[in-house]
Amino acid sequence: MKRKLSTILNSRIKSFEEIPGPFSIPILGTLYQYFPVIGRYKFDRLQRNGMEKYQRYGQIVREQIIPGINLVWLFNPDDIQTIFRNEGKYPQRRSHLALKKYRLDRPMVYNTGGLLPTNGSDWLRLRSIFQKGLSSPKAVENFLPISNQVVQEWVLIVKDLSKKESFDYLPQISRLFLELTGVAAFDIRLDSFSKQELHPNSRSSKLIKAPYTSNSCILKLDNGPQLWKKFDTPLYKKFKKAQIFMEEVAIDLLSIKLSLFQENGPQTKSLLESYLSSPNLDFKDVIGFACDFLLAGIDTSTYTTSFILYHLAKNPQSQQKLYEESLKLLPSPFSAVTKEILSQAYYAKAVLKESLRLRPISVGVGRILEKDTVLSGYNVPKETVIITQNQIACRLETNFPNPNDFIPERWIKEHEFYKPIHPFLVLPFGHGARSCIARRLAEQNMLIVIMKLIRCFEIGWSGPDLDTKSLLINKPDGSITLTFKSRQGRKIE
Repeated sequence: MKRKLSTILNSRIKSFEEIPGPFSIPILGTLYQYFPVIGRYKFDRLQRNGMEKYQRYGQIVREQIIPGINLVWLFNPDDIQTIFRNEGKYPQRRSHLALKKYRLDRPMVYNTGGLLPTNGSDWLRLRSIFQKGLSSPKAVENFLPISNQVVQEWVLIVKDLSKKESFDYLPQISRLFLELTGVAAFDIRLDSFSKQELHPNSRSSKLIKAPYTSNSCILKLDNGPQLWKKFDTPLYKKFKKAQIFMEEVAIDLLSIKLSLFQENGPQTKSLLESYLSSPNLDFKDVIGFACDFLLAGIDTSTYTTSFILYHLAKNPQSQQKLYEESLKLLPSPFSAVTKEILSQAYYAKAVLKESLRLRPISVGVGRILEKDTVLSGYNVPKETVIITQNQIACRLETNFPNPNDFIPERWIKEHEFYKPIHPFLVLPFGHGARSCIARRLAEQNMLIVIMKLIRCFEIGWSGPDLDTKSLLINKPDGSITLTFKSRQGRKIE
């Protein structure tokens, strides 16, 4: 009887080859379907690709963009939960492959590929050390004073810029998060708001451009024919040039900090000083961390904040509610956002979460299966690359009422629109041990920005509707043409 029952259960599990998906051909795989003009899909529109694949094939899709590399796209939150619940000690992912090659080719500068592409024990060693100063709420609170100072300076810059018409604020938001990244990663002000740093060839301008260039290249380098493994292709050369600049700046700034640290000893017990003094890290480890921080920190926060402001500008009722909360918590335009204020900023947090639902940092999360796993009734073998499709799943009526509408109230338990959701639907920072190491700091900084901005200005939108453009991470596909009007005619000086 037991054997019969086992046979019946196993017969219900379909083979991996039966998973539906785009047709793969020898040599090219499905890469031909991503060719410009003739292809069905586009590398820079992953959210559109995902929705089309979901509608065409269902909640699990198999694909070989590169022959021999099996990808499975998951749209069902139960399957996504299965993936993360079965992660082992060393969760693996296949990403930033060119970054790994670049760093491993330079052993005089780096010990490993860094946190982003490294797997196994090297990754765990780095993660265990670097997360100590970034992951706990108490550690992140230490950045509140300097973050408030930087944001307040930037708000005054916005006041001056608000007199211009049809102005794209994306470069200015990038400068804000470059400055915030600088104080977090290097414990130094980069002065990126100063007049001289506004020049296109300044250090700040190049530091904004380099991560953008790198992120623009990574997706194509990871999923293209990978000829860069044999010789330097034009795209890989472009990527290397951007990485070299980031690396040179990081080494320069870290060397200055290290010399001061060695001469005077620890002064402020900053995040960087804790890393430089750690017996489990050497200088090359810290260089990799600093470069990772620049690569992952500037654009992600810039684009996420841009989308938040876009949604607030397009939804005046939500903006008004955020203003009322900010006015209550920040009596003066110059009031600092403290940990006590953040604990009461319920609507601001709902705004952030709703924007991340609609416009997450990336389309989903990648993992490499460590063992055979049954997903949506199919047996998926170990070593398969899994990419969750949270961005698409969050736009489905089955998961969210009015899924395309910006409704922060859906995250407030006391509100009638609140509805419990599957815990593995909204994962903008990933999940588990490989989730974004600086998530709390990023969220804290973005909350300070939107609270102080909306406290001071009524914002509007003067451009066309925005969509996301995939550059590994999601970027607005147009200019951030906001308008700013001082609240109730109050002067902001």
